[in-house]
Amino acid sequence: MRSSLSAFLSGLIFALGLGLAGMTDPANVLGFLDIAGDWDYRLAFVMGGAIAVHAALRPLIHRRAQPLFAARFPAFAASKPDAKLLVGSALFGVGWGLGGYCPGPALTSLATGAFPLLVFVPAMFAGFYLAQVMQARSGVGAPRPGTSHVGVTPAP
Repeated sequence: MRSSLSAFLSGLIFALGLGLAGMTDPANVLGFLDIAGDWDYRLAFVMGGAIAVHAALRPLIHRRAQPLFAARFPAFAASKPDAKLLVGSALFGVGWGLGGYCPGPALTSLATGAFPLLVFVPAMFAGFYLAQVMQARSGVGAPRPGTSHVGVTPAP
């Protein structure tokens, strides 16, 4: 129950942060991605703030013997990026640039009832499902918790 409450509160805080930062407005996101045109730098401060909070709190969190709402910290092994990671990252970036949304802001903005979101969110979930089907057919699945994750360094 505590982990479900923690997940809900984390999601709620994340959604509020996205809204306050303007990341739920695709015009702001697309303005940030338009570095060759009329670039909107404000979201760089949002990302910088998130990185600063993470950088400051991560050492404090990892001094604990275990997380507050889990039995142990996940074990991440560092490894080199592979083709799946690079292709997936490129598809994510292209989708974000074309639609102006990534999954978090899209779900948060769904509450507005805007028609583009009523198309984007089901298409996003269809893409999630298609990726799972393709992984199952290829015999290569996503890493399981506690196994190697690409591009993630071990906790100190």
